[in-house]
Parts: sequence; structure tokens; C-alpha cells
Amino acid sequence: MDWSVAVSRPGNNPKRRIAPADCANDQVKLRLAKLARYVGSGHHKRNPANYGLLRTNPRPTKSLCDLGRVIPLDEAISLVANGIRCGLFSKIRGDGFPKFIWSVSSRGEVFEAKTDSNGTGEYHGYPLEDEDAMHVYVRSVWEERCQNAGQ
Repeated sequence: MDWSVAVSRPGNNPKRRIAPADCANDQVKLRLAKLARYVGSGHHKRNPANYGLLRTNPRPTKSLCDLGRVIPLDEAISLVANGIRCGLFSKIRGDGFPKFIWSVSSRGEVFEAKTDSNGTGEYHGYPLEDEDAMHVYVRSVWEERCQNAGQ
């Protein structure tokens, strides 16, 4: 497969929503900041970089987080932390974690971190393509909420 060409994920989920600001209070943000962990996924990487992954195995239907550039682990961790601090996450599920956390890099790239339903709070992330409706929405909410959070 030629990984120099971006592969769109099938079916951008229209149910993805950022939780209302009043659902992202300081207590919720502090709890998530303590418990949520970025772990990365070899399914979204061509290059294992400094993630400690034994191998990478990019899937054709997955977005590559390192298609444009390699994202160091500390930056990925920071992106998730900033998304939590600014309250850019979906509704908290029964396991105590949101399914999604969104963030915008200092370069203006929009990222989505996702966890599965196992309740461990482990997230992997990937950039949102410009064609994804969430890209513009996340950027607008990011600008609104992060200005209020002193970003």
C-alpha cells in the first residue's frame, strides 16, 4: 500500500459530539487528567518513533497519525492533556471515560484521541482529515474554550 496517499476512514461518525462546557467542570477535568493515558497504536503509525511499540501495522482503513510528520510521544501526551484541560471531550460514559478527546496542535493540526469500551482510559490518536466535519467544529470549540482556559 502506498502510505504517501491519505486514506479516508470509512463513515465519519456523525454521532461524535463535544460535551457541553457545563459537563466539563474542573472536577471532571482533574479526574480525567489523572486517569486518562495516551498509549498510541501501531495501527495508526508507519514509524514507531519513541512509543515503545514492538511493531507497526498500519491498517488501510485507519488514519495515520504520522502521515505528515512523526509526532513524538511527549507531544501526543500533551495533546490529550490539552484537550482535557480545555474540555474538548465527548460525554462521559458509564466506565468514567469519554470515548473521544480532541485537541489542536501548535501547528493548527486537529487531532482526535479515542478509547475503546474496556474502561482502562487508554487512548490512541490520529489527525482529523480536512474533509471530516469534526475538523472545523473541533477547531471552533477549541478557539472558544481554550481562550477561556488561558491557552
